[in-house]
Amino acid sequence: MEFEEYRRHDAIGLARLVADGEVTPTELLDAAMARIAEVNSSLNAVTLNLEEQARKAIAAGLPDGPLKGIPFLIKDIGATMAGAPTGAGSRLFANLVASVDSAVITAYRRAGLALFGKTNTPEFGIAGVTEPVATGPTLNPWNLQRTTGGSSGGSAAAVASGIVPAAHASDGGGSIRIPASCCGLFGLKPSRGRVSTAPAGEGWGGLGTQHAVTRSVRDSALLLDIACTPQPGDPYWLEPPATPFLRLLEGAPGRLRIGFTTSTLMPGKLEPPCVKAVQDAAALCASLGHFVEEGRPDVDYQAMSDHATTVVSSSIAAMLENEGARRGKPVGEDEVETLTWLLYQMGLQVTGVQIAVAIQAMQALSRKLAAFFEDYDVLLLSTLGKPPAPVGTINANAADLSDYGERLFAFTPNTQPFNVGGQPAMTVPLSWSDEGLPIGVQFVTRGGGEALLLRLGAQLEAAQPWFDRHPD
Repeated sequence: MEFEEYRRHDAIGLARLVADGEVTPTELLDAAMARIAEVNSSLNAVTLNLEEQARKAIAAGLPDGPLKGIPFLIKDIGATMAGAPTGAGSRLFANLVASVDSAVITAYRRAGLALFGKTNTPEFGIAGVTEPVATGPTLNPWNLQRTTGGSSGGSAAAVASGIVPAAHASDGGGSIRIPASCCGLFGLKPSRGRVSTAPAGEGWGGLGTQHAVTRSVRDSALLLDIACTPQPGDPYWLEPPATPFLRLLEGAPGRLRIGFTTSTLMPGKLEPPCVKAVQDAAALCASLGHFVEEGRPDVDYQAMSDHATTVVSSSIAAMLENEGARRGKPVGEDEVETLTWLLYQMGLQVTGVQIAVAIQAMQALSRKLAAFFEDYDVLLLSTLGKPPAPVGTINANAADLSDYGERLFAFTPNTQPFNVGGQPAMTVPLSWSDEGLPIGVQFVTRGGGEALLLRLGAQLEAAQPWFDRHPD
């Protein structure tokens, strides 16, 4: 299959070609590998080649699932694949081979996906950009001087450049939405408990979740259907919808009450292109018949972020302490990046009482955030504070990180609160800057409301299509 034909289809479209006998899984994998050979040396999106595993799975006969034969990439953190290392963007875990598949990987295999590689991520998914020391920076297909965002930056670059139509991603503070916005993709962060992390425990005290970055809304819906089965022992979970998410796209979202804001949640201001993107999205929603007015949740977002940092730093400390115990030698400062070491040291100082206080405070703030959705169906705001930042400007391995938080939240002021609150949030590629850089617009709804967001996303996609807009 030639690349231009390959890129004309989303995952569902390619699966139909496979089902109709017009193309084989081997031919699709060949197309994906040819595209890797063409662009990956420039982008550094795919950091682990599992082509041999994928070809063996194809030869053995892929399951007759809804995405049979579609080449698919896995973010190299969180989800484990038996027999393959999960480096998590770190030198520390570069050779740590997993013994079991995660539940989400098992679901992907049953759906017929051909898993053929792992994508780049910042060390332990911490940074909002994908520039790890271990595997090097991933560059944005729209402009190689700009970041893909993080932490699912490798997956986003792979999808935007046409290696695959969709890829696995995860989100603990914006890590699906940030790179999707930077790379002109659709990115949905599911509700807390929607996608199981089994057999691992919850990520970062429940802040993290998994899903995908995609070019089409319907691919996101189907991948969520594939992955949303609860597993025994999940600390919290949501029942899959009675009607699959993909089927639910057939209905209109109805007339929604949408509150929008052109301000940031964390201190700071949106840059003008992001302000315009929100204003244009609000006007588009109004033209589609929705009730739209200015409004935003009244929450202490700085306090929310501070408490989240307590939970994240203690989680990182626990992870590194566990690794030191496993190997019989403490983790040294020279084995991890500067930001990781700083958070590790912070986490070691956190007491059990402080963690309990942080969790209770986050839950109280989450209730205030959730109250907004008693008056509105959807919150509309900018995904990022600015267009994709230049590579190297948010360096997690810099010797001086005294202003790191200020630089990070100037770039990503609006994503973390919905990890704390557990609401589903999607970024939709509705705008581009004058320089041709993608600018995502974020939509958020009440917990468990993925169907509403997906329906709205499909409506926006039909009204202002983006699928055929891609980097050279």
